[in-house]
Amino acid sequence: MAELRYIAIEGVIGAGKSSLAQMLSEKLNAKLIMEQFEENPFLEKFYDDRKRFAFQTQMFFLINRYKQQQQLKQQDLFANITVSDYIFDKDKIFAYLNLSEEELKLYESIFPLLERDIPKPDLVIFLQAGIDRLMSNIKLRGRNFEKNLTRQYLAELSESYNNFFFKYNNSPLLIVNTTDIDFVNNNDDFNELYNQIFREDRGFIEYFNPEPRG
Repeated sequence: MAELRYIAIEGVIGAGKSSLAQMLSEKLNAKLIMEQFEENPFLEKFYDDRKRFAFQTQMFFLINRYKQQQQLKQQDLFANITVSDYIFDKDKIFAYLNLSEEELKLYESIFPLLERDIPKPDLVIFLQAGIDRLMSNIKLRGRNFEKNLTRQYLAELSESYNNFFFKYNNSPLLIVNTTDIDFVNNNDDFNELYNQIFREDRGFIEYFNPEPRG
């Protein structure tokens, strides 16, 4: 197995990707890259009116993520271990779910120009969870801009993520079902997940479905 110098974590809103990224970075003494969602001035408006604010929200995220990735590249991403709570490719998931046909044409003319010189992770960890668990996690963290996020949108987003990663082959991939575990508050769950991430015999695509603890 190749050495992991750049690990990226993905998942639907509320799956725990930011928490896992923080925990891994602390354990590995790694550089931490977090998505800057709180800087997007359109995000709360988007949750109120998806159709009206989808394009502004999408383009802000696209440019912001690109700038962040370019800064990483200039700082020599592979000098030390880096852990990120997103992959640049994920932008397409939201674009195809939320943009109109005309907006998507414009988006598709821009995205490939930005994508071509983005560093690829040595491993992508995709965190899956049931809708009930996702809703519970979102409610628990209490972010004001997510208060109008609907169960229907979360279900659509979850399906889009699953479809995206079913076809994903840009980097080694570890898919983790987190519905019945709590790696944030349970050290045994975190250590079991950590051991799966760094398994020497891990294949290019792996699925980890941990048993719930009694």
